Amino acid sequence: MRSASRLPSPGTGTHAVSPQGQWQRRRTVRPEATLLELGIAGCTALAILATLTISSALLTHWKIQYVTAGGNFYEKLHPATYFTVLALGLILLRSGNPVRELVQIFAGSVTILFYLICWVLLLVQTVLLQRPFTTVVDTFLLPLLLTIVIWRTNPSIRRLLVWLVHGLILLNVLIGYYEFFAGSRIIPLTLGNILVVGEWRSAALLGHPLTASGLIAGYVLALLLKPSLCPQPMLRLALIAFCLGSLMVFGGRTALVTTLIVFALSAAFTLLRMLRGERFPLAGLIFAIAVIFASLAAIFALLDLGLFDKMLLRFSSDKGSALARVATLNLLSHFDWNEIIFGPSVARANALQSQMGLDYGIENFWVSSIVQFGLILTALMTTALVAFFTKIYLVSDRAVIAQMVLIAVIAASSVSFSSKNIQLAQFIILITTLLPRQARQPRRAMQPQHSIDRRMPIRQTAAGSAS
Repeated sequence: MRSASRLPSPGTGTHAVSPQGQWQRRRTVRPEATLLELGIAGCTALAILATLTISSALLTHWKIQYVTAGGNFYEKLHPATYFTVLALGLILLRSGNPVRELVQIFAGSVTILFYLICWVLLLVQTVLLQRPFTTVVDTFLLPLLLTIVIWRTNPSIRRLLVWLVHGLILLNVLIGYYEFFAGSRIIPLTLGNILVVGEWRSAALLGHPLTASGLIAGYVLALLLKPSLCPQPMLRLALIAFCLGSLMVFGGRTALVTTLIVFALSAAFTLLRMLRGERFPLAGLIFAIAVIFASLAAIFALLDLGLFDKMLLRFSSDKGSALARVATLNLLSHFDWNEIIFGPSVARANALQSQMGLDYGIENFWVSSIVQFGLILTALMTTALVAFFTKIYLVSDRAVIAQMVLIAVIAASSVSFSSKNIQLAQFIILITTLLPRQARQPRRAMQPQHSIDRRMPIRQTAAGSAS
């Protein structure tokens, strides 16, 4: 009987494959599939690299007509858009059936399809109003494409992308400190064709101080609310302090205040949990108290050295920023209802902006969108963004809530996503790479108690028989 059990099963003959051979066959990867994965990884990394290092100011410095008048069509799209589209194309070819891959993308989330439909309607409205359509490509389509590409990238590649994002953000922080203390810029600060001089705020590789401060604030909140990003407490605390201090040199008041409010709320919730009787490690409490006192001492020392003087002047003298926000709210009163609903002409909108001193932009996303696209498309695109971020929230860590609050505050208080930029794409990279929801570890199955009790009478009986 034992020898019969070793014979091959019927139908297999002498070609039966051992389990080890089957495992090796499953592990065999086609060379073209490996090349596709490398191509996807390379294009995704280049897209992230371009998004976090190549700004509109850098493109202008390179004589590329990205935001300025003139130039060829291919100059009007950001390099990150080209790399992202190329990565998406390789992803569609990965399974050998692009149509099936597209169906899987849209079937996995109806939100993505809804967002894409709203974007197409916005594109049509942009063309009808004779506005540059490349603005809505980089501002609204690039974040969606980046999300799809990063989500469908190999998990091992995504882990490498996390290190890339950490390195690029810290590189911008280092350059920001250098520009502040050296008094010189790596890249000239420009607004269109205008060269900005006399501006003390750093911009690093992100092109504008407000863009830099918003992204760094998001990175600080990610480190604060998701400790697993940096498991070593001392290193994580050092990174938070290092990046939080850079908000002073970037000079973004909204980002700084929002970050400090989140810090205060986090500390208040932790204190409330302590008062309710939740246990905390004693060493952790001692360490937290020591850090608080050390931070207060460092703040007073830096304040005495005058490091915060320029930033404090931003709160006492904003150089007309508050008046610009008041003018933004009064701008809509100069349009009739037909223009508000369907969007005014480009010439009339530009003339009113110049008349009210808003040449550099309307510092509110929704007001600016109404002026550019009309109320209907603004409401539709806002709904699409809410649905899109709802989908992101469902597959992300809970720390993404702070990112969404920060994005909403930035949108309500600055030009942000209402102009041609990649700021929303930068936040999407931060969220999708650093804040994915971690899979829960399966619980170890405990051995049933009755299996142990079942053996006890047998042992007692054996002992009794021996006696």
